[in-house]
Amino acid sequence: MLIVKKFGGSSVANKTRIFRVAERCIEDYRAGHDVVVVLSAMGDTTDDLIAMAHSIHANPKKRELDMLLTTGEQVSVSLMAMAMQSLDVPAVSLNAFQVQMHSTERYGNARFKRIDTDRITHELDSRKIVIVTGFQGVNKYDDLTTLGRGGSDTTAVALAAALHADRCEIFTDVDGVYTADPRIVKNAMKLDEVTYDEMLELASLGAKVLHNRSVEMAKKYGVELVVRSSLNRSEGTVIKEKVKMEKMLITGVAADTNTARISVIGVDDQPGTAFRIFNTLAKNNINVDIILQSVGRDGTKDISFTVSEDDLDDAIHILEDHKEALTIKEITSNRDVAKISVVGAGMMSNPGVAAKMFETLYNARININMIATSEIRITVLVDKKDVEKALNAVHDGFAGQLE
Repeated sequence: MLIVKKFGGSSVANKTRIFRVAERCIEDYRAGHDVVVVLSAMGDTTDDLIAMAHSIHANPKKRELDMLLTTGEQVSVSLMAMAMQSLDVPAVSLNAFQVQMHSTERYGNARFKRIDTDRITHELDSRKIVIVTGFQGVNKYDDLTTLGRGGSDTTAVALAAALHADRCEIFTDVDGVYTADPRIVKNAMKLDEVTYDEMLELASLGAKVLHNRSVEMAKKYGVELVVRSSLNRSEGTVIKEKVKMEKMLITGVAADTNTARISVIGVDDQPGTAFRIFNTLAKNNINVDIILQSVGRDGTKDISFTVSEDDLDDAIHILEDHKEALTIKEITSNRDVAKISVVGAGMMSNPGVAAKMFETLYNARININMIATSEIRITVLVDKKDVEKALNAVHDGFAGQLE
């Protein structure tokens, strides 16, 4: 059996935890399995490197940031290989260049194009545990790229798909996927299993257990995921295409504070205006989520939408550069907002979910700024200061449907 195991930064934050992870991987190795391990940078290394970069340059180039940040994972994998070797188990550490994990050109948020598996297969055939840097790829210029925060999850799933692994395990500092962030919502409950679609929505909407692109890739290639704790032996949560249990109305509630609102005011109320605005953003890799358009008046209209807070400055710069061509009279923005979402495939056949959500927010005296819906989720934009109160209120409001 071939097993891919991914461990996050907190799981390898110090010497004790490195050896704990090493021993856990060695158990599967000694049971006769082939083992590929994907690691994030140790502890807060990535944050420390980003802070260091900004102390040198207020706005460092993304290429140079990627060159810097990818060193964190190299430290993790090399120390892990040394730990396993000290326990008399053959292991080898590989970075993205050595594996040849080909990515798109974009620095800071690259996507995988393909993975050459020859080197990993050779090392596995030599009965070594292979330890691979997460979070990184190599573009066509032979530059190192990063995949965005949480990208090590995507590395693990990509390797599992490319190697046709029998199992892909994502180890983290929580026991699995919960109905809400247990650090914020005290009565959140762990889920035994969840569908790809539900997990993709939760991950995209702020649940920090998994990188959303890792779930997208797992669904595409049929990689069954297990999310479990690196600190205990609990069974965790299985993420797959179909689940056995009768579908609950709501699977979970998520909050996303990494969001910002942009309003473009006074654009022409003509066919094609919205297309030109969002096409311009899309061409510059700016992803847009919630969209609200006002009723046209005096030949103009206003359009508001949300983007990742990380993309806010770039988005405004792009819109300013094309202000005249896009007929924009004014651009405003707001960073002090957050998204609250309820997710569940059971919503498709159960009316009244939106009304219940709005009722719970009203009772908590929380104002709703924008609303977006799909078949399996409802998202509202609220003030960032209200995010924890809103998350708890909505979770409590649906408590009967979460059991």
